Amino acid sequence: MAAARNRRSFRAWGGRLLGSRIARLIFASNLAGLIVLIIGAMVLNEMRASFVVSKKQDLVGQAQVLADLIGEEAAYGEPQPILDDTLAKDAIASLSLPQTMRGKIYSTDGVLVGDSYFLSDRVIVENLPPLQDPDRLTVWSKGLSEWAVSLLGSFRPSEGEDAVRTLTFEEEFAEAIIGNEAASQRFNDRGQRIISVSLPIQHVSAVVGVFTLESNDIDAIIRAERAALVPFIAVAILVALITSGLLTIGIANPLRKLASEADKIRGGSSNKLNLERISKRHDEIGHLAQSVEAMTEALFERITANEAFAADVAHELKNPLTSIRSAVETAEMVQDDPVALEKLRKVIAQDVQRLDRLITDISNASRLEAEYTRIPTERLDISRFVRDIIRTYEGLEHQRNVKVTFKDATMDAGLTVRGREGPLGQVLRNLIDNARSFSPEGDTVSVTLEQGRQGPQTTARIVVDDNGPGIPADKLEKIFERFYTDRPAGSAFGNNSGLGLSIVAQIVASHKGTVIAENRAEGGARFIVEMPAT
Repeated sequence: MAAARNRRSFRAWGGRLLGSRIARLIFASNLAGLIVLIIGAMVLNEMRASFVVSKKQDLVGQAQVLADLIGEEAAYGEPQPILDDTLAKDAIASLSLPQTMRGKIYSTDGVLVGDSYFLSDRVIVENLPPLQDPDRLTVWSKGLSEWAVSLLGSFRPSEGEDAVRTLTFEEEFAEAIIGNEAASQRFNDRGQRIISVSLPIQHVSAVVGVFTLESNDIDAIIRAERAALVPFIAVAILVALITSGLLTIGIANPLRKLASEADKIRGGSSNKLNLERISKRHDEIGHLAQSVEAMTEALFERITANEAFAADVAHELKNPLTSIRSAVETAEMVQDDPVALEKLRKVIAQDVQRLDRLITDISNASRLEAEYTRIPTERLDISRFVRDIIRTYEGLEHQRNVKVTFKDATMDAGLTVRGREGPLGQVLRNLIDNARSFSPEGDTVSVTLEQGRQGPQTTARIVVDDNGPGIPADKLEKIFERFYTDRPAGSAFGNNSGLGLSIVAQIVASHKGTVIAENRAEGGARFIVEMPAT
């Protein structure tokens, strides 16, 4: 079970990784140079293997001709032929071998009979390098080379029958003395890498000695091979530079532009991000630019709304304060009129009540935004939740004797919504209080829960009905604006601040829902709150 979960997690991680354009770009950029080097190493390894095999075959052909020649000139006797050492030396001395090749003749017991290096007239002059310990760079390069060889070992071409093995001279001699062809790669006594071929010297099908032909130009071949690797290295470096430049252009520069635009907004020199080209990208950076633009616009809208809210608050607070000041000034002039003083006292009390209501609702509205980010959402059984809110009104019938009833029309469907209990409770209370304030004395406010649908989405619909005077047709949307208080004559003054329905609209919108107002055909107003159900 755990292994299956790990596999699913790995597949999910791999899917997210491969689905990221930037991740693919980074991986491709980092692998491009390595792929070039791997291809170059494979190509050169194949070239070297092919060249060594060709070199071996060429040496075998030359060694066969020379061995036959030495067998004819230096071997004699029947039925037990022998190899004459003097004639063998003369034969190998007469060979015109190039400087990179060396021929040797051995007797059947492994004794060196003749060596072309010592029997020819050539004198090899070579300056020996000074003795010194290898430096750290050499040691590090050697370790890196060994690691690369082990890493690329699986990519090396398979060795066929013609491949040159690595044998000691004793192993090579042991094969040749029994009449077989032997070839190997190894280092000679001068520290040079050589290809060696040993063939039997025969006379009348009897082996009388062994002829060894060595070629020491392998080091030159390897140096040429390393030189041939230089273009691949240069291409790999060029690819790395190009990919680094592409990463800089595709990632670093847009992020730098994004940071620069953000700094402009922070410094106050701009109020809008100029990221049109970046936001059109179809990758994570494009999504980031779009999110930052949306966040910036939302912040400016919030700032603008707060500024408008502050201006509205100042205006709404100024009206009752002006009324109170006017009443106080008038009271000083009618000290001898008790009736006038009583009227002024009631005006002041009503204005104070209105101020208290305004300050309370303003505080609630200001606290909403903080609650949206601070309080986490939860699954709410909407039927139980609405029923609990309605029960809080059971003891309030004495206030104008307006009752509140509840009906669950979902037939116990068990609808749940994702939301915050406190703000949603305030939505219901604001709507019910608003309906009760407009309802006639002794009337009833009905709350109904229904199951709705918006396309494929199931919704929970809460309907609040009253039998009041209704809403003017041209005010059905305006009533959700802040501080809208166009109430009919005779309604209680000071009990409404004009923020209740505005708060309702704000909370419902934060829960991805809608709220609308309409007039009932039989009279009265109806408010419908609809939110997505889970």
